[in-house]
Amino acid sequence: MNPWRTWRTRLILFFAVLGPGFITANVDNDAGGILTYSSAGAQFGYTLLWTMIPITIALIVVQEMCARMGVVTGKGLSDLIREEFGLRITFVIMLLLIAVNFTNVVTEFSGIAGSMQLFHVSKYASVPVCAFIVWILVVKGDYKSVEKVFLIASVFYIAYIITGVLSGPDWHLALVETVKLPPRAMWSNKSYVYMTVAVIGTTITPWMQFYLQSSIVEKGTSVRQYKASRLDVIIGSIFTDVVAWFIVVACAATLYTHGIRNISEASDAAGAMKPLAGQYAFILFAAGLFNASLFAASILPLSTAYTVCEGLGVESGLDKSFGEAKFFYWLYSLLLFAGAAVVLIPNFPLVKFSILSQVLNGILLPVVLIFMLKLINKHELMGKYTNTRWLNAIAWITAIIVIALSLILVWNTLHGG
Repeated sequence: MNPWRTWRTRLILFFAVLGPGFITANVDNDAGGILTYSSAGAQFGYTLLWTMIPITIALIVVQEMCARMGVVTGKGLSDLIREEFGLRITFVIMLLLIAVNFTNVVTEFSGIAGSMQLFHVSKYASVPVCAFIVWILVVKGDYKSVEKVFLIASVFYIAYIITGVLSGPDWHLALVETVKLPPRAMWSNKSYVYMTVAVIGTTITPWMQFYLQSSIVEKGTSVRQYKASRLDVIIGSIFTDVVAWFIVVACAATLYTHGIRNISEASDAAGAMKPLAGQYAFILFAAGLFNASLFAASILPLSTAYTVCEGLGVESGLDKSFGEAKFFYWLYSLLLFAGAAVVLIPNFPLVKFSILSQVLNGILLPVVLIFMLKLINKHELMGKYTNTRWLNAIAWITAIIVIALSLILVWNTLHGG
């Protein structure tokens, strides 16, 4: 067969399934993630860049398992949990997920408000308008049109890469710190250990697994397209962590270098960067935060609606009309507008609420990972697509590390670590 024709066929197949993996990984760089990476760069310069390699490996391993379950079973994760472990356990997980995701939605609208205030737009204007735009997109669009918008939003993360370049970092030091562990003395610094846990812990969240699998199922990706779907996950995971690397680098080169250590919101980093790296770096960082927050505010309620509807066995999906999937769209609308409304409450403690969302993510994540590992090793469910011995070893080690880090993060957060 003609080599060019072979490659052309592979490219067509890849672009046909491109979407779920790339979109899900990029939403991981939401307002909370940007705050964490910005704080890491501001507080510790380049010394936390070594975390990016294990972060990428962990993200690829966990997301690939979800993608594989989606293409093989044709069912969402909550659907499989209900069928294999019963409605009672599923119902408890659904309640936890609604609570966790609602706090995350509030955090995203806080990011929208903060980024727009940098351009002198009041949150009382920006938040309702953005909530309405997102609602119209999802309720009136079908899966293909919504996915295209989300893919375009993913590309806008390049703004952070450009910001990193404009900040004029020490490239040699940044690259060296990426591939070597920090000095032993750093591990006696409690704040450094806490930030390490936070940076790695912010990578994998419970909602991501449910959304990825649900969107793969709705897209109709088949077992024949599994390799292309896996590539979608891998490319998405690498791209999102390259963006995270540049966020740390940008803040290390500007904020850390000039002694600015404390950031309470992601918008603080953009504001502080303006006199240090110039107008363009400020605009790109702030615009990137707005894009990331709006993107995540679109996805998180959607992920929750998918998950709950699958878990309860009711109609869901963007290709269904409002009349065909009333519960799906009403739940989406409630989470979206309630999350926006909370941000508009005067003097609401948004920073504390953001911390609460991290704690709840950390509590739920171990439960979700354990269910995933049990499901993917069920031969009657996955057939020849169960984990191999080596993949199981990597997956369990990854899961144990992520679980341990999540629990440490919860402990530190609750005890003022």
